[in-house]
Amino acid sequence: MLLNGLGILIVGGSHIVYPGTLVTSLNNDLLDKGAQVHSLGVCGITPSQLTKTSKGACGAAERVGAGPLNMKLGSKAETIPIAKLIETEKPGLVIIVMGDTLADYRNTAGMSTPWVNSEIEQVTKEINRTKVRCVWVGPSWGQEGHSGGKTYARVQQVSNLLSQRVSPCTYIDSLKMSQKGEWSTLDGIHYRDQYYKIWADKIVDELDKIK
Repeated sequence: MLLNGLGILIVGGSHIVYPGTLVTSLNNDLLDKGAQVHSLGVCGITPSQLTKTSKGACGAAERVGAGPLNMKLGSKAETIPIAKLIETEKPGLVIIVMGDTLADYRNTAGMSTPWVNSEIEQVTKEINRTKVRCVWVGPSWGQEGHSGGKTYARVQQVSNLLSQRVSPCTYIDSLKMSQKGEWSTLDGIHYRDQYYKIWADKIVDELDKIK
């Protein structure tokens, strides 16, 4: 994929909210490739919340190009409907970074496949209507045994489901980018800054391979 000169809109959850996460490293990597980048992250959301105005659970952030990170807390932390964003900005590519909230790691009864399918379908329908090119970045391994409740079996399950369901988006499988537990985390889900940088580099490598 030719990234130079491409307008890119990145949306998702907490992996693109806090300083040092993908809102820093992925943004910078894409800027280095010559892209025009706008990132919007809202902590704790699921895919369907991208289709409407929805309140975030733990903050939000926005970054335009090489500009500063604009944190939004409390009632200001909310999504902007993705169709509205696309209509306004007319990006050449939308990147969705999402998957961990779908896995519902702390639910010992298991992940609800019908619910996950519905969540994915709601946002992919909106993307399909706009005809914009889309890439969906799935979750990475993280680490078991931490406060986030993440397990390798559950993240594999949700990644497999995403890979089958995100069309018309192209799926980027983050599980192929590292070994289980290789990237150090704060809570099993969210990485230390240096591993977000590795993840960002590998995402861009995958974007480069897309025709």
